[in-house]
Amino acid sequence: MAVKMRLKRVGKKKVPFYRIVVSDSRTPVEGRFIEEIGTYDPNTDPSTIKVDEELAKKWLKNGAQPTEAVNKLLKSAGVVK
Repeated sequence: MAVKMRLKRVGKKKVPFYRIVVSDSRTPVEGRFIEEIGTYDPNTDPSTIKVDEELAKKWLKNGAQPTEAVNKLLKSAGVVK
C-alpha cells in the first residue's frame, strides 16, 4: 500500500481551506483518509500552517510520500529540512 501525504480541500467556494491528510494513494483526493496531521489556511496574511510534528515525522519515517505542495508546507513549518 503506497501512502501519501496530501492536501484535502474543505473550504467553500472561493474561500479555500485545506487539511493535510495521510491517505492511500489509490483513493480519490477528496475521499477517505487514514489520519489528519494538520491544516493550511491560505486566506490569512501570512498563511496559517498548523502541523502535528510528531505525527508528520512518524508517517515520514514509515514511508509516506508527501506531495510537492505538502513538502513545501512541511519545510516552512520546520518539520522537514
